[in-house]
Amino acid sequence: MRVDHVSYAAEQGGLRETAQRLSDALGVEAVDGGVHPRFGTRNMILPLAEGRYLEVVEVLDHPASDKAPFGQAVRARSEDGGGWLGWVVAVDDLTPAEERLGREAAQGNRHRPDGVELRWRQIGVKGLISDPQLPYLVQWEVEADLHPSASGRTVVRLSCLQIAGDPRRVTDWLGLPAGYTSQEVEFEFLAPHGTPGLLACRFDTAAGSVTI
Repeated sequence: MRVDHVSYAAEQGGLRETAQRLSDALGVEAVDGGVHPRFGTRNMILPLAEGRYLEVVEVLDHPASDKAPFGQAVRARSEDGGGWLGWVVAVDDLTPAEERLGREAAQGNRHRPDGVELRWRQIGVKGLISDPQLPYLVQWEVEADLHPSASGRTVVRLSCLQIAGDPRRVTDWLGLPAGYTSQEVEFEFLAPHGTPGLLACRFDTAAGSVTI
């Protein structure tokens, strides 16, 4: 189990303008990620070091975006001005999460502009909608060289997630023991009784630490 990526919903200027602003801030070139046909969304990828990435995502005017929980979440966040949507954890096997949550994972796929299809399974987006401090989980069905983090080379790394919420709530959701800590990405939990959600991410860049 590891932090796989963080998602940022497009702001008023749209997908490309938002991605360019983040690209300029981090010094990472944004790559066109393509369309999620099952979710009614499209994205751009900012690859990061250590097998992670930042996804900038925009909802499409498509019936799928009204039906799929991920499309609904992106639309709501963008209509609220855009910004951090959530964080995502990758696992090798979603079966324990399916058993714990009492439902099956959804199939996800994305077609890159070069025609390559990426496939994965995911679970927990409804949890993200109801309680935005919670991550959702993915199990990738592609080789490592097709993971979105491999779409570019960079030294920029995700170093910290600032989350409004309760760490015990998150570890319970993930099925982890209380007090569990990540050895790769730092977590700062703030305002446990306030509105939950991903507040900010800190990145280590060649120019120093950058918080978005």
